[in-house]
Amino acid sequence: MNLRDKYKIPQNAVITIAGTVGVGKSTMTTALANALNFKTSFEKVDSNPYLDKFYADFERWSFHLQIYFLAERFKEQKKIFEYGGGFIQDRSIYEDTGIFAKMHFEKGTMSDIDYETYTNLFDAMVMTPYFPHPDLLIYLEGSLDDILSRIKLRGRPMEQQTPIDYWKEMHHRYESWINNFNACPVLRLNINDYDIMANEKTIEPIIERIGDFIEQARLLKK
Repeated sequence: MNLRDKYKIPQNAVITIAGTVGVGKSTMTTALANALNFKTSFEKVDSNPYLDKFYADFERWSFHLQIYFLAERFKEQKKIFEYGGGFIQDRSIYEDTGIFAKMHFEKGTMSDIDYETYTNLFDAMVMTPYFPHPDLLIYLEGSLDDILSRIKLRGRPMEQQTPIDYWKEMHHRYESWINNFNACPVLRLNINDYDIMANEKTIEPIIERIGDFIEQARLLKK
């Protein structure tokens, strides 16, 4: 019996992986998709026409960048559900407004009117009964020290040059965001409780918990 059937995870389930940089979202996405025989949905960065402009001038391009992300994630979410589910999704549409757009607004790199326009659009598109929310959001969490260690270990040049204060702020913003998130059921996993890179068998206890969470959520809907 495969793990999906063993733990009664619906074949059409949609599971989103969330968490700050360095927690292993992509690794978890791939591992779960392989174990459950699901498809993957990864963020498309290379084709983003605003990213380079944004890094050169936050104030001018933050609104454009967030609108682009919102449109792309909305289309991807719609496609996943039209396909019939069975997906593991790397990063959620909810993080854009709850963390990044909010951060730009609070830091003054997005104007009041742009932020209001963005949040109104987000609410109209996403925070409605008609938007297909995931069956489960898995939030990968860890201490700041653990996350900084992982960022250092993977050695990406742009991340190595980023001030530690930025990672501290992102860690705090993610924790604040998830503590108030209620758009769909949330399963929190501490990154120290498993190591799917070293031992692929550690994915099974996670899948067991996923099955329990999805079942509980569906019973509550009845």
